[in-house]
Amino acid sequence: MNEFAPTVAPAAKTLPDAQTVTAVRHWTDRLFSFRVTRPQSLRFRSGEFVMIGLLGDNGKPLLRAYSIASPSWDEELEFYSIKVPDGPLTSKLQHIRPGDQIILRPKPVGTLVHDALMPGKRLWFLATGTGIAPFASLMRDPETYEKYDEVYMLHTCRTVAELDYGRELVTGLKDDPLIGDLAAGRLHYFPTTTREQSPFMGRITDNLESGKVFDYYGIAPMNPEDDRAMVCGSMAFNIDVKEVLEGFGLREGANSDPKEYVVEKAFVGDGI
Repeated sequence: MNEFAPTVAPAAKTLPDAQTVTAVRHWTDRLFSFRVTRPQSLRFRSGEFVMIGLLGDNGKPLLRAYSIASPSWDEELEFYSIKVPDGPLTSKLQHIRPGDQIILRPKPVGTLVHDALMPGKRLWFLATGTGIAPFASLMRDPETYEKYDEVYMLHTCRTVAELDYGRELVTGLKDDPLIGDLAAGRLHYFPTTTREQSPFMGRITDNLESGKVFDYYGIAPMNPEDDRAMVCGSMAFNIDVKEVLEGFGLREGANSDPKEYVVEKAFVGDGI
């Protein structure tokens, strides 16, 4: 299935903290996204995550942290997930359909928020795989363009097809009535692959360290005065990118101590 399934009438809620699936789209045999109803009381900052899941075979909730891929103003919630064949949660979650229910704990948290960064001029989103999810939220938030002159979305996957979610989102922003004008000419998308040939190749760390990204856009290398960055990926990716960013003079921050870059650690090794 390569399109969102049509919305069906919400089912009666029987699970604790239940929300109804409204749409599902399978991008590849390893990746899918889905939308669910949003609790009326839920307030979150773009880039945050919540705990979602299903009932396990033992009848107890099986929950994992998922970034909210939709912006804070959206009336529904969107999530982007990998499929793990033997994963306790995604082996079941990948089969959800419109009208099904999931468990959602409405207590959003996370590091990838504007409040965790000091003011700057250029914002860099650095992600691999489904790590683009929080940036899918932030790219669609007007606050991002109010705070920064330029936004650079660097996303790396193994194959071209695995980039489709991010590519379609970025391409569609030009027609977005809320974000289109704000992002025009200011949101720069640099998708790369590592296994399949594509126009842009290589890991994010290599493209930053070699200066290829800066040369392509005709801009100066990163510096702590102008640049801010957010990072979301595997543990190995996070560690490697942190080293590169600190090589440019950027310091790691947090909600309680804003600096030049932040890393989301909630999804590392969660075995979904």
